[in-house]
Amino acid sequence: MLSRMAKVQQRALSRAYSTKKEKICMVGSGNFGSALVRILGRNALRHDVFDNEVRMYVHEEMIDGKPLTQIINETNENVKYLKGAKFTKNVIADPNLESATKGATMICFCLPHQFLKPMMPKIKAAAAPGVKVLSAIKGIDFDENGIVLISDILRKELNADCSVLMGANVANDMASDAFCETTIGYRDQKNGELFKLAYDDFSLKVGTVQDTVGVELCGALKNIVAIGAGFVDGLGMGGNTKAAIIRIGLKEMVKFCKMFYPTAGISDDTFLESCGVADLITTCYGGRNRKCAEAFAKHGKTKSLDQIEAELLGGQKLQGTLTAKEVNHILKMKGLEHEFPFFTTVYKIAYTDTPLSALTTTPY
Repeated sequence: MLSRMAKVQQRALSRAYSTKKEKICMVGSGNFGSALVRILGRNALRHDVFDNEVRMYVHEEMIDGKPLTQIINETNENVKYLKGAKFTKNVIADPNLESATKGATMICFCLPHQFLKPMMPKIKAAAAPGVKVLSAIKGIDFDENGIVLISDILRKELNADCSVLMGANVANDMASDAFCETTIGYRDQKNGELFKLAYDDFSLKVGTVQDTVGVELCGALKNIVAIGAGFVDGLGMGGNTKAAIIRIGLKEMVKFCKMFYPTAGISDDTFLESCGVADLITTCYGGRNRKCAEAFAKHGKTKSLDQIEAELLGGQKLQGTLTAKEVNHILKMKGLEHEFPFFTTVYKIAYTDTPLSALTTTPY
């Protein structure tokens, strides 16, 4: 429960924003997006700064002959992606992107990033002027020049300030309201604190840092390490090997951040936040990337990761393999594969005929 002092601070922050109600929308309704919107719904009712209604854009699909949005709105539950976890009744599922984002002053994004760009024109036309956005998307993009951060896509396409949320947040654990932490990286402190108010909850402690780049890259790169950790599990190599792989992976995460963003002000302390080492640990011991990589290794690469994704994830998408491919594209473009032997090996095991044994025979 919140301490008395914390409650006083939150009431003071609410009063500071009380001149205008903030209208929240979540774009994305998968496993993690649904876990986050449960908290947004609760906090919208708790704090006067927020409009009570929270809209969630849902890509419509039929479940047992019935639209998923209808099921969510009737049962207050995402029966496909977060079964058994109830939303507050003020969370409204909406299959229409323009309707969901109409007049929104705060938009949170949590969906596979490959679906993001086509949405931008509709969202820009529908959202309120001066909209503030937050990305909980754990991935990166690239163009002919190299890395493109998801937060930069949102800033450019929506002309909006963008904060970033990443942390040790396995959605199924969050669904049971088990205590966990997350990190919000911000550029504009006022907006960072506003998003903190929207997410900080009895079950979710939110830390903030003025470092969107470090927070975002940690959230993306740790999924590559989780694929490697899953390979270890599938091969039955044990805790010592897994600890070594996690350490090697963390070292390459830090190196990648500092090499590609030397002037971004990435703080060493960011790697010790929930978005850093904590997220890395929980993802390497749980989560979909580790789970699918374990199955891939157990089958001796006789099934593709796409096949395993379809079999095990029920419509959810793997981010670790896609991130490994995108990172490798950038490393190859820059002639830097040799500088990141772990990231390169995970990619080659996943996408080429490189044997699983390379995971422990490659010199790191």
